[in-house]
Amino acid sequence: MQSRRRFFRAIASAAAGACLAGGGLAAQTRRQVTIGGRRVRVIDVHNHWDMPIPAAIVKGTKFEEYMKGASFDDRIPTLDQMGIDVAAVSVNDFWWWETDDRGLARAICAYHNETLAGWHRRHPDRIVGMASIPLQFPDLAAQMLEEAVTKHGARGVTVGGHVNGESLSLPKFDPFWAKAAEMGQLVFMHPNGSQNLLKPGALSGRGGLGNIVGNPLETTVFLSRLIFDGTLDKFPALKVCGAHGGGYLPSYLGRTEVACGRPNQNCIVKKKPSEYMRTQLLADTMVFTDDGLRHLIAEMGAGQIVFGTDIPFGWPVHVDYIVDHKALSTAEKEQILGGNLAKLLRIST
Repeated sequence: MQSRRRFFRAIASAAAGACLAGGGLAAQTRRQVTIGGRRVRVIDVHNHWDMPIPAAIVKGTKFEEYMKGASFDDRIPTLDQMGIDVAAVSVNDFWWWETDDRGLARAICAYHNETLAGWHRRHPDRIVGMASIPLQFPDLAAQMLEEAVTKHGARGVTVGGHVNGESLSLPKFDPFWAKAAEMGQLVFMHPNGSQNLLKPGALSGRGGLGNIVGNPLETTVFLSRLIFDGTLDKFPALKVCGAHGGGYLPSYLGRTEVACGRPNQNCIVKKKPSEYMRTQLLADTMVFTDDGLRHLIAEMGAGQIVFGTDIPFGWPVHVDYIVDHKALSTAEKEQILGGNLAKLLRIST
């Protein structure tokens, strides 16, 4: 975990520098996206901050390295340059799920949520926070989600693909799912390299396979368990967005579609997987190619696809990827760039 965190912090710093290179921050002007001559608000669901934690919270614990983090001061200029109007910002890696100290877990999540609320107050039309929660304590996670929304103005909540190896489809996590459904909060799921699925070193070596293969694999398994284990049926109001294009699930949906019809699979489902994909599950646009996005929409519908960049990690996902797409209608482009998220995150247009 520690080496991975240092690696991604370095990547993020390099990506942010590259993104803002040329002319300095002061020289940047805010790009405004138009489609067919009409201004379109762009909302980014996949926007991270490696937020440093004060020593007063983690000093003397195993989490001292998290006192170091990334600055957030360049985020608005980055959004300006990329044509993003609103960023839904989350803190991921979910390292705080590793403690069995309820007080420590609460303090870390409260700091995340309060700090993001502060940035929202400074930039109310540009930044909204996604709640951090201590999901190893499902009852506390539910309480803190409600607190983040009602007290700190969070517009959704972010989770990982597992809690210390345990699937979030287990009944023990139902208090959290029930609260998210009751409050109508979008749940944005971000993976962490399939560390819960593969033996150590399975994706080591060339190409960064822990990220390239491991992240979408973890998302695929996470979403599949929500379907097959009945979580989505239990909480039909849930809306869950899978990072990185929903993993591999939309790309190989036909195999998932027939899975529960095979003998002795014991699935707890009321509908076909494809029906959940077109109602309760969403995916971000991080599939990188025109054909990949076209296929994603074909399987899920444009109403289930939302714009995401993975800022500050420098992936090739930009507004032009949507604006210039030849197979999308104007209405579909507007939905994907911001219309869908404006409704889900309660952002006024």
